[in-house]
Amino acid sequence: MALGAIRACREKGLSVPAEVSVVGFDDSPLIAFTDPPLTTVRKPIGAMASAAVQTLLEEVNGAPAKHVELIFQPELVVRGSTGSGPLVNR
Repeated sequence: MALGAIRACREKGLSVPAEVSVVGFDDSPLIAFTDPPLTTVRKPIGAMASAAVQTLLEEVNGAPAKHVELIFQPELVVRGSTGSGPLVNR
């Protein structure tokens, strides 16, 4: 969707990131090679998968289900699709 937003900005004559900043979600390996490289929020997929498998294995092995909320820290990966914003004289 973020790449579509960049395309729509270009069709309207707007420059990314000079006039519009675009941020995506769910970083993927190829997203760093887009034009411009997309700033994104990266989820800790490995840690999330590991926790899910561990929880499943515990329940399969007869451990009582834990009713807990797992919280994972995302990471903001700043790339070329975001800028500092327009300079405003006041």
